[in-house]
Amino acid sequence: MGGSNETIRNERQDEDASSLILHPSSLAICLVSGGMDSCVTAAIAIEENDELAFLHVSYGQRAEVRERRAFEKLADHYRVQKRLAVSIEHLKQIGGSSLTDETIPVSEANLASGEIPTSYVPFRNSHMLSIATSWAEVIGAERIYVGAVAEDSSGYPDCRPEFYQAFQAVIDAGTSRL
Repeated sequence: MGGSNETIRNERQDEDASSLILHPSSLAICLVSGGMDSCVTAAIAIEENDELAFLHVSYGQRAEVRERRAFEKLADHYRVQKRLAVSIEHLKQIGGSSLTDETIPVSEANLASGEIPTSYVPFRNSHMLSIATSWAEVIGAERIYVGAVAEDSSGYPDCRPEFYQAFQAVIDAGTSRL
């Protein structure tokens, strides 16, 4: 993607490394929040696959209404027929993030800091990828796309390249179809 929006595609050297599942696909799942990263990822995914299925996950985030509206508009734009919106709002109950708890102030972005930002939702990406993997098995999708900003890996543990490599191993070991 270039610039400050490098995804896992740029973290690996593979030509097909924009997804977790790395083989040719006629159907792929794209996680779509409606934000810039997922919009760019969706544009890449639409070019690399015959058909997309869009997954939106609500986790009790403050911007859920806006994100859901953007998800629907993006799905309409790309004429995506397979859409799944799910809730894992228990992450709001668990707390620990300024994205889900209005009593925690949102900290300013500081890429030089080694501290985890207040906007980190504990282990959120694993939940979303697990849902995408389950759905992929059922609908026969062969790829999963997720927009992960490489710079976030300095503060978000579940955005690091090592996390995605480990999750790929989980997919390989724990699925029947992928």
